[in-house]
Amino acid sequence: MKNLLKDLDKAFENKVRLGVMSALIVNEYLDFNSLKELLDVTDGNLASHLKYLEKNKYIKFKKEFLDRKPNTKYSVTAKGKDAFLKHIKAIEQLLK
Repeated sequence: MKNLLKDLDKAFENKVRLGVMSALIVNEYLDFNSLKELLDVTDGNLASHLKYLEKNKYIKFKKEFLDRKPNTKYSVTAKGKDAFLKHIKAIEQLLK
């Protein structure tokens, strides 16, 4: 049991960060507004959680302009994908 707990990642204990990673794992990328709408969170709340995941190098972003409006796209890094899948696997093992 102790070995299973070591694979749980504190970065994914928060439901917003868990939601962000879940959404980005199954999509090539999502923009800020799509994530905000999907997770039903405020701009500030989402921004702080995205910054946390960026700091840990679990996600990356790309800024561009669409019709003169800024648009930020987020995607999962290889490190983020590995950490998230390891976390999910640990949860699955705990449930068995």
